[in-house]
Amino acid sequence: MASKQITLFDLRSKAPNHAWSLNPWKTRLLLNYKGLDYKTEWLNYPEIKPRLEAHVSPNAEGYAYSIPTVAFPDGTWVMDSRAIAAAIEERHPSPPAHLSSPYQARIEALVPAAMKALLPVLYPQIPRSLLEPASIEYWYRVRSEKVGMPIDEFEAKYGGDAAYAAATKPLRDITSLYAEKASDGPFLQGKEPCYADFAWIAFLEFTRRVGEDVYEGVLDRAGDRTVHEKLMKAAAPWLERNDH
Repeated sequence: MASKQITLFDLRSKAPNHAWSLNPWKTRLLLNYKGLDYKTEWLNYPEIKPRLEAHVSPNAEGYAYSIPTVAFPDGTWVMDSRAIAAAIEERHPSPPAHLSSPYQARIEALVPAAMKALLPVLYPQIPRSLLEPASIEYWYRVRSEKVGMPIDEFEAKYGGDAAYAAATKPLRDITSLYAEKASDGPFLQGKEPCYADFAWIAFLEFTRRVGEDVYEGVLDRAGDRTVHEKLMKAAAPWLERNDH
């Protein structure tokens, strides 16, 4: 009898293994929110392409094969968190994730802007704090190619306070979005979450996994940090499942 479980492909961390990466967290939050039955298959970076290439077409941009990827019980495989969200919503529309929320495009612009500004902080700390030995050589090689210099040089030139300063505007713009419905509830739409919330919650949880200092640095520069603390408290039930 075929399994009815969804399989989520996520990135392994050093022991104790737990979910940490931004994009897989978006999918994990959505699965947890909808209460869907799933299992996790954990991969180190060098294992991603060999595991996925027989089942999905390579991405048109960026890395050819990426996490998250999901295998549905009907044999369909989907790569990329946004495409996965659409596939999950089509198969399991309740409770709704409101993928067409007007906040979606705004969050999809602001979160990458904050992420890009903080790369000189995040890139050096991820292998130190999170990666298993099997992923570390890959990480330094691929990320150094992406930024055009060794990661330690990237950190020295652009990290620290300069990175947080560069992230301040998109972080405060995100705070302003949450302030629009703050009297109605902790989410962008008020009382009910939408997938745009999960994109931001995933970013916050990602920074917390990288290091409490990074998480605190983000909140300190976001303006009213209580907006985000309330959001993370409300999201706590969907963040609990992080190791299986």
